[in-house]
Amino acid sequence: MGARFEELAWRETPIGAISLRRRRDPALQVEVYEVKLDDEFLMSSLFPVAEIELARLGLAGLTGDTLDVVVGGLGLGYTACAALDDPRVRSLLVVEAIEDVIDWHRRGLLPFAAGLAEDPRTRFVRADFFAAVAGDVGFDAEVPGRRFDAVLLDVDHSPRNVLHPSHAAFYAPAGLRRLAALLRPDGIFALWSDDPPDTGFTAALTEVFATAEAHVVPFANPLTGGQSANTVYVARTAS
Repeated sequence: MGARFEELAWRETPIGAISLRRRRDPALQVEVYEVKLDDEFLMSSLFPVAEIELARLGLAGLTGDTLDVVVGGLGLGYTACAALDDPRVRSLLVVEAIEDVIDWHRRGLLPFAAGLAEDPRTRFVRADFFAAVAGDVGFDAEVPGRRFDAVLLDVDHSPRNVLHPSHAAFYAPAGLRRLAALLRPDGIFALWSDDPPDTGFTAALTEVFATAEAHVVPFANPLTGGQSANTVYVARTAS
């Protein structure tokens, strides 16, 4: 069974101390993997549904047979793994600001994400997603200005609850326009949010994109015995 609690990795970063921990939940009889930033919980393997739906909803509306996809924010790897489950995905660029998070996957610390780092379609890019959008090169330094079929983003808690003040400008129309310029025609931008649908943010999306909608993703919460929900926004560029 192993130890009841184990801190698998810890590192101080410019936005705080990030840690990966594994614990045995005695009530649920499962091993839980959690990521914390300082004392704040960022993600848990108990609640992967919306992260998986981020990829599913984001890719579902694309019609191409060969898709080039960006995942912003690696975390526990659920979104990236779900993207690779789509056989149309020929390349997956995972943009992650913290080298240690990439290292967790390369070291195989997350058994449910096994194979992500080894998949030949995957390439990890150590970069600040928001700085990449604001810059002149884009996500792929090897091909400056490269455009993609989909960008799936899960970094901040929500457009209004960001991990760092420098992220806030991205969620305004000017920032979203820069992101849209990195998408192909009929390309998709999808975003995970911990908050209920935000009409103000949906309005910002519709100002930039041809279409935009907010999907409420309910999931069973084993800690409360009830249901919780996240939001996945899906926006599409013009044809």
